[in-house]
Amino acid sequence: MKKNVFLGAAAALVLSSCNPKEEMHTETAHNDFQWQVDRFADIKVLRYQIPSWDDLKPQQRIYAYHLTQAGLAGRDIMWDCNYRHNLEIRKALEAILSSDGVLDLEGQQYADFEVYAKRVFFANGIHHHYSNKKFAADFDQAWFLSALHTLGITLSEEAQRAIFDPEFDAKKVNRADGVDLLLASAVNFYAPDITQAEAEAFYAAKVDADPDRPVSHGLNSRLSRDENGAIYEEVFSARGRYANSIKEIIGHLEKAKEVAENDGQAAALTLLIEYYETGDLTKWDDYNIAWVKTTGGDVDYINGFVEVYNDPMGYRGSYETVVQVKDFDASERMAVVADNVQWFEDHSPIMDDHKKESVVGVSYKIVTVAGEAGDATPATPIGVNLPNANWIRVEHGSKSVSLGNIEDAYHASAGKGMAQEFGFSTMHNERAEKYGELGSKMHTALHEVVGHASGKINPGVGTPKQTMKNYSSTLEEARADLVALYFIVDDKMQEIGLMENKEPGYAEYDNYMSNGMMLQLRRILPGDDIEEDHMRNRQLVASWAFERGREENVVERKVIDGKTYFVVNDYEKLRGYFGELLREIQRIKSEGDFEAGRNLVETYGVKVDQELHAEVLRRSEPLNLAPYSGFVNPEMVPVFEGDSIVDITVEYPMDFLGQMLHYGTTYSFE
Repeated sequence: MKKNVFLGAAAALVLSSCNPKEEMHTETAHNDFQWQVDRFADIKVLRYQIPSWDDLKPQQRIYAYHLTQAGLAGRDIMWDCNYRHNLEIRKALEAILSSDGVLDLEGQQYADFEVYAKRVFFANGIHHHYSNKKFAADFDQAWFLSALHTLGITLSEEAQRAIFDPEFDAKKVNRADGVDLLLASAVNFYAPDITQAEAEAFYAAKVDADPDRPVSHGLNSRLSRDENGAIYEEVFSARGRYANSIKEIIGHLEKAKEVAENDGQAAALTLLIEYYETGDLTKWDDYNIAWVKTTGGDVDYINGFVEVYNDPMGYRGSYETVVQVKDFDASERMAVVADNVQWFEDHSPIMDDHKKESVVGVSYKIVTVAGEAGDATPATPIGVNLPNANWIRVEHGSKSVSLGNIEDAYHASAGKGMAQEFGFSTMHNERAEKYGELGSKMHTALHEVVGHASGKINPGVGTPKQTMKNYSSTLEEARADLVALYFIVDDKMQEIGLMENKEPGYAEYDNYMSNGMMLQLRRILPGDDIEEDHMRNRQLVASWAFERGREENVVERKVIDGKTYFVVNDYEKLRGYFGELLREIQRIKSEGDFEAGRNLVETYGVKVDQELHAEVLRRSEPLNLAPYSGFVNPEMVPVFEGDSIVDITVEYPMDFLGQMLHYGTTYSFE
């Protein structure tokens, strides 16, 4: 007799793939905690709770505190990496915002300035966190410079141009086909005059001591040019670039090591500290191996130069930290996904030559976030799978986490306007309300745990960042999404007790097709192409499947009273199409077929149906829903006995701008 451990919609929180997506279903039962603290432009700012905080022992809370402080100590690094003038501009914004009593902080000029400043703080710089486009300054330049003059502050001419000239450094990351990826991007991972060809030649000359276990070249450095024109790396370390911030990071990591829960945690932190001290990427690999094997303890973390989405060439990692507490009940219920990961690999529709014979070391936990820093905040991921080095994942495994309390905050703060406007029928809306949240969570679990752990690269083929170049991240996210979409309606999901029927899978198919074809378009401006990797991925998958099934009307585009809907007519055939596309994308990655990958992304993932886009914006506008959400962090407050910290309490601030200004005065080291 099988034990049914079906998870209802209000049960264990299972997180999403890397980034939130547009959803047409909401959580309905929550406490009276005030979730939203601010709303401006296209942003709403929320709070999240740490419900398991009081269940930790004082030593564990102190451990989490120092890990969180280590993360915040590196905040300036992310700002500077995002754009070379960000820190100078941020300090000018902070000065005006903190000038109460010196400046007249009234009137429309200041109101427009404050919205601009909030957008900059939310994005860790002057470019939008998602679209990568520079924010428009709606306040007057003369008013701004006069305010700075009153405060005795001088802003460089180029920084002024960065704020007020819309054409100057207009995009942080530009992956458009045919452009020089570096000259067209303002991100500060490269000196402004270094070309894509020069960077490619620089890394093509790198030789790994062990080609089967390559280090992550460029992960923790800026590519710069010396006075003689030669290109070199400025390594991020206590001995190199960002030394001031990194020494502060190390100081808190040392304190965290003293109160670690077990020897494995302490050993991993020792290696992380050595990596920060030296910048040696072999130390980074050693650390990741130790970290992925350390699964004991209640508190864990992500710390380092990690995700490469902000590098148009996919080499350099953005600084980020997430400190997390294990949700034991939810993790235990969902452990069945990781326990069955080999079954999923064996039964995948990809070619047998591209399957892993043995998927090792995969762990999955649902966690409660205690604090975030760098690229992980204010706009946070809601699911993470690390490490990124493919050979470490193959030989040593990976950790997948779902950020349960973040997901809870998203659902608690959402309304039902999207479902009412874009749901096709009463039946679809009822299915979404009953099963949609569970379907989304199951998709996320499969994406993170199975999707990112699946497949292998053929011998002799380079890493995806070398072979797929600027399309690597899009294709990887599409591949992981397709794994999840293929298996979410498999009988295995009921056999292992995660779903009692296929309705959650069907609800996810409805949501995914609608989101990929139209709903997510409200995140971009009229006339724009899609450039963000996750958005490209979703449109690629949805539009390819739509075209594949057009003759058989598998997914039907219906227009009723001028309103467009994408309606799934045959879920099993759609599943088959997802399997076909998964097989092809895995082949592309396994064989390093750049042209095929480029063709898929450019054909299906980039261009936008402008009439449909206009319709989505028109129908969304009356709902007054912010397309993007982010968070203020809880404040950890030390409890002292004499000079010693003996415990940590938590407060939940209500002031986004106040927290940003506090961070600016407390954690500014560059």
